[in-house]
Amino acid sequence: MKLFVIAAVLAVAAATNYSPSSYAPASYKDNKYAGITIVSQSDERNLDGSSKWSYAGSDYTTREESQVQKKLQGTSYDSYGKATYEDVMGNTNRGSSYWVSPEGQKITLTWTADENGFQPKGDHLPVAPVHEYELPVAPVHEYELPVAPALPYSRTGPGYTSTTYSGSRY
Repeated sequence: MKLFVIAAVLAVAAATNYSPSSYAPASYKDNKYAGITIVSQSDERNLDGSSKWSYAGSDYTTREESQVQKKLQGTSYDSYGKATYEDVMGNTNRGSSYWVSPEGQKITLTWTADENGFQPKGDHLPVAPVHEYELPVAPVHEYELPVAPALPYSRTGPGYTSTTYSGSRY
């Protein structure tokens, strides 16, 4: 019991001397984002494995995402490591984010992630150039390829004569 009382007194003494700002790095004290707070937040988890969550910040930053489980064709491994191709459970995710860049540009990003991969969309994303070209065609030869001439064949060697076979049949 005495040990518990001593530990409690030491904990109270340590708590009265604690100042969070005295231990925080200088970069945290002068942080321009320190005033940003979360103004709304939701998180919904369902029994079927689907979910939906979102949040919004006081700086107008938002993010929302939803995911649904579904059957996909994929590779499954048994306890021995043998691979089989069958239906497996996978996720389909959809989401969006909105924020303002340091340059003041309003950025909206939406995405889908499913069996076709990750597909982001946004006006700020670069677009690959479109190339229009014809595929090369193999040349067509209009001449006849040379063929080796057929030579007369005759069996030679031990056990063969010019007209009969002298070995056993089977």
